[in-house]
Amino acid sequence: MLKYIKKYWHWCLLAPIFMLGEITMDLWQPDLMATIVDDGVIGQNMSIILTIGVKMILLVLFGGFCGIMSGVFANFAAQYFGNDLRKDLFGRIMDLSFEQTDKISTGSLITRITNDVTQVQNVVMLSIRSVVRSTAMFLGGIYMLYRQSPRFAVVVACGLPFVVAIVVFFMKKAAPMFAVVQEKLDGVNNVMQEDIAGARVVKAYVKEDYELSRFDNANDALYGINLKVQSLLAFMSPGMNIVLNLCVVGIIYIGGMTVQNSGSVTTGEIIAAITYVGLILNSVMFMANLFQTITRAKASAARINEVLNCERVITGGGYAESSDRRGEVEFKHVKFAYPNSGGREVLEDINLTVRRGETLAVLGATGSGKTSLINLIPRFYDVTEGEVLVDGVDVREYDLTALRDKIAVVLQKAELYSRPIEANIRWGKADATPWEIKSAAEIAQADDFICATPNGYYTQVTEGGHSLSGGQKQRISIARAVLKDPEILIFDDSSSALDLKTEAKLYAALKKECPDTTKIIIAQRIASVKDANRIAIIDGGRITACGTHEELLKTSPIYRDIYNSQLKKGGEIDA
Repeated sequence: MLKYIKKYWHWCLLAPIFMLGEITMDLWQPDLMATIVDDGVIGQNMSIILTIGVKMILLVLFGGFCGIMSGVFANFAAQYFGNDLRKDLFGRIMDLSFEQTDKISTGSLITRITNDVTQVQNVVMLSIRSVVRSTAMFLGGIYMLYRQSPRFAVVVACGLPFVVAIVVFFMKKAAPMFAVVQEKLDGVNNVMQEDIAGARVVKAYVKEDYELSRFDNANDALYGINLKVQSLLAFMSPGMNIVLNLCVVGIIYIGGMTVQNSGSVTTGEIIAAITYVGLILNSVMFMANLFQTITRAKASAARINEVLNCERVITGGGYAESSDRRGEVEFKHVKFAYPNSGGREVLEDINLTVRRGETLAVLGATGSGKTSLINLIPRFYDVTEGEVLVDGVDVREYDLTALRDKIAVVLQKAELYSRPIEANIRWGKADATPWEIKSAAEIAQADDFICATPNGYYTQVTEGGHSLSGGQKQRISIARAVLKDPEILIFDDSSSALDLKTEAKLYAALKKECPDTTKIIIAQRIASVKDANRIAIIDGGRITACGTHEELLKTSPIYRDIYNSQLKKGGEIDA
C-alpha cells in the first residue's frame, strides 16, 4: 500500500519535522526545571525563576505550535491516503465478476471498505507521528537522563528488556485475534445488511424476534472476541508501568544515596531524572499502542489486499464493435457449470441462433437454466465449453465495455436508487433529453403512473424503490433499458409483476418502436410469449424444442403441458 502514501510524501515529511520540534521542547523542559529548583528555589534567586519561567512558557507555546502543525500534516496524509485507498477498493469491487462476489459476502465487502480502511488509515497517521515521537522521545530521554547521571541511564537500561518482553508476549498472543475480530464484524454487517434490505419480509412473516436473535448471536460473537482481546491487552500497560515505576524508585534511591554521600547530584537533577523517566515511559507506552494498532491494521490490510489483488476472472479482449448495428446472438455447443459447483453442468450442449430484430422467448421450469443462459451473453459468467457469439464474434474476444454497451438487461427484481424517477431512467443514457426519457417511459407503459405522482418525473424514489409497487419498479427498469437503445434487449422475467393487459401493450410498443432490437424474453407465462417470433423450451439445461407458439403446441409435450395448465384449464395463472 506504499503507493498510496508516496504521492503525499511532503505531508509525511513535514509532520515528523514539526514533531521533532515539539519533542525537543518537551525534552528541554525538565533540564530548565532542574535549574529553577537548584538555582532559583534552593538558591533563593527570584530573577532566575522568572527568567527561566518565561523561557519555559515560550518554549511550551512553540512546542504546542509544532505539535499542532504535525497533527495537521499527519491528518492530511492519512485522510488523502484513506480517500485514495477507499476509492480504489470500491473500484475493484465494482470490477469483480459475479464469480468473485459470490465468494465474498456483501457484509464483508462493506466491512473492508469502511472499518478495515479506517484501521489502516489510523496506522498511517499514527506512524507518521508516533514512530518519530516515541523513538525520539525514548532516545532523547535516555540521553538527557545520561547527562544527569550515567547511573540513572543504567537503571532504565536494566528495566527495558523486561518492558520489551512484556510487549512482545502480549502482541504475539493478540495478533491472531484481530483477524477474528474483523471476521466477526463481517458477521454483524451481514445480518444488518440482510435484515435492513429485507425488512418488509421480516415484518410480513413476524420474524423480528428471530432476526433479533440472529443479530444477538452475531453481536455476542463480536463482543466475545473483542472482550478477550481487550482483556488480554489490559494486562500489558500495568505490566510496563510496574517495571518503569520500579525504575523510578531505583533512580530516587540512587539519587538520594548520591546526594547524601557525595553531593554530585542535585535535587533538581533528581526531579529532572524522574521527569525523563516519565517521558521514556510515555514513549514506550506510545510504541506499545502503536504496535497494537499496527497488529490490528495488519489483519485489515490483508483483507483489503485480498480484494485489491484479485485477478479479474472476466477480462476483456481487444475487439471493438463495428459501426454497423446488428445484434445477432448465437450459442454453439455451449456447456456451463457455476464455479465451485463441483462441475455440475447447468447448461448442456446449447445450440441456438437469435437473428437481428427477432423476439425470442425462453420458457422452462424453475431451475432449468434460463437465467444462466442469458447471463452468458454479457459475460456475467464465461462458458465452460463452446462459444457464445455476438455478431459473429466470440464474446470473450470483445472489449467488455464494447460488448455490454450493445446489451441491456432488465432483471425480475428491479434495482432502483434513492434519486428521482427521471434520474433512475436516465441511467440508461446520461445525456438523454427529457423527451427521450418520456418516450422510453411511454414504451415501458410507465408514463401514466409517473405523471400521476406528486412531482411527476422528479418524484423522489425511496431507498430500494420501496415507495413504488413491484410493477411500477419493473416498468421504470424497462424504461431505463429502452432509453439505452441497445442492440440486444434481455428481459429476465422482468414483466412478471405486470397485468396481462399492460404487458401486452408493452410488447406491442417494443415491437413497433424497437423493430431492429433483438429481444430475448425469459418468462413463466405463455400469454407473455405466445406472440414471440420463436419460443425456446429449456428443460434440464437443454433446449428441447424451439418454434412458434402454433408449432410448439403440435411438437412439444412440455409446451402443451404448460399451455394446458395456464390457458386451457382454468385460464391464465397470474403470477
